[in-house]
Amino acid sequence: MSVRVETDKETGVAVVTLDRPERHNAIDLPTADELTAVWRGVRFDDTVRAVVVTGAGERAFCTGIDRDAEVPQPQSPYSIDDPLVAVGPKANDLWKPVVAAVNGMACGGAFYLIGESEFVVADESATFFDPHTTYGMVSAYETIHLAQRMPFGEVARMALMGTAERISARRAYETGLVSELTAPGGALAASVRCAETIASYPTEAVQGTVRAVWAAKEAARTQALAHAPQLIALGNLPPERQAELFAARRPGGYRVR
Repeated sequence: MSVRVETDKETGVAVVTLDRPERHNAIDLPTADELTAVWRGVRFDDTVRAVVVTGAGERAFCTGIDRDAEVPQPQSPYSIDDPLVAVGPKANDLWKPVVAAVNGMACGGAFYLIGESEFVVADESATFFDPHTTYGMVSAYETIHLAQRMPFGEVARMALMGTAERISARRAYETGLVSELTAPGGALAASVRCAETIASYPTEAVQGTVRAVWAAKEAARTQALAHAPQLIALGNLPPERQAELFAARRPGGYRVR
């Protein structure tokens, strides 16, 4: 199993951990299916009243889709099968509060999880970036999720600068993506403390509040997400060309701001 779930029935908090540290917690197809199953399971588990999602190890929270994953695509230019579209809690109709505990790198498809969490706690070593444009891919779902949390210019800069620039945890905090900074290694404990507090409140009121907060932006978000498949289908380079660009990458060569 690539996803671990540890539930404290006394506090009502479940910790969901992407457990592929050797792959920087990248999501392959089985992991995507596991995440979907986890969120759907939590919906029906009344012992869980709040959730923390995190990544194993110190190097990465999640680096998005595993580059070795093979995803068959329909021939139609009007549709695309996105293997990460259902990896987040909201995509699975889960309205129990989710806190993202970010350590190390968070990039690309990590924003499906971050974007569908209620808020983000990050340690000071965390960095955020979106590599899509560098490798000839359209950043659509990722930027739409980020646009719900960050100023327009910050989202555009992250997406367009690709691998040339990473946002520090401090800058992510300043722009609203992150709600709390901790010392290195402290994000998970801080997130669990928040989740325990939330889980101690009447769950009906908590879930209703979650729905209310999301309702404030849900119409615009839903309309934007509806355009994402066509933008990706039209703008992505062929997979073999993407692979060439990815293979040509060099370590380093980026600035952190």
